[in-house]
Amino acid sequence: LLSPLRFGVLLALLLVLTWRRLPRGLRYLASLPLIGCVLSSLPVVANLLVGIAESRFPSAQTCAVPLPQTIVVLGGGISRQPVDAADVDSLGETSLRRVIGAADLYRAHEPARLVISGGTSQYGVAESSLMAALAQRLGVPAATITVETESHSTWQNARFVAALEPLIDRRIWLVTSALHMPRSIYAFEQAGFEVCAWPTDSRLGHANSIGYYLPSIGALDKSDAVIHEWLGEAAYRMGWLRSVSRDPWSGGDER
Repeated sequence: LLSPLRFGVLLALLLVLTWRRLPRGLRYLASLPLIGCVLSSLPVVANLLVGIAESRFPSAQTCAVPLPQTIVVLGGGISRQPVDAADVDSLGETSLRRVIGAADLYRAHEPARLVISGGTSQYGVAESSLMAALAQRLGVPAATITVETESHSTWQNARFVAALEPLIDRRIWLVTSALHMPRSIYAFEQAGFEVCAWPTDSRLGHANSIGYYLPSIGALDKSDAVIHEWLGEAAYRMGWLRSVSRDPWSGGDER
């Protein structure tokens, strides 16, 4: 129900079934969420929301010297059942982009320690293991990689990485999707880390045709992702969902 598309469809069906029974004032009021759903399907609106969400953290250029020598990258999901822990083609697009960003950062700060956080999926293979295999293919030495394989939410990413043995530095580069970064920074700061942000996988788009002002499924997906991140961060800040094994804002490609 947090999805604009699902909410809009359900509300439209409800209005169709009850329209004649509703008082006129209530009809107008009930139409407001529908208008919001229509607006969220417009790329111009969706990208405005994404721009606001992706700008809510300090840039990497503001990270104080000396720069961190530990890189923590968060899992972003897998797209199909992997054959084994080396089947990197099963990684979702978000995970792929995060690993590529982490590998680029590693090469810029070599030697560094790369910590990959992501628990065992429904297919029985930890996404962090798959991401580690890809990082090695991209030139990161296996000896510098540590995997955390138990977490299933952003809050758990932070807590379980903090509990790794041997302990990792408390000053880290944090690699995740730009849209996911504000919630991730909050979770890791609450776990005792000082974070330098290294965002990947930006979803911000710009006007390039008339289609930018017409409804699209892609725009709904972006609006949905922003709403998920804002609600997930709000839940963390209010103390909700911190102790559950899987929270409703940890599915799909935006953990």
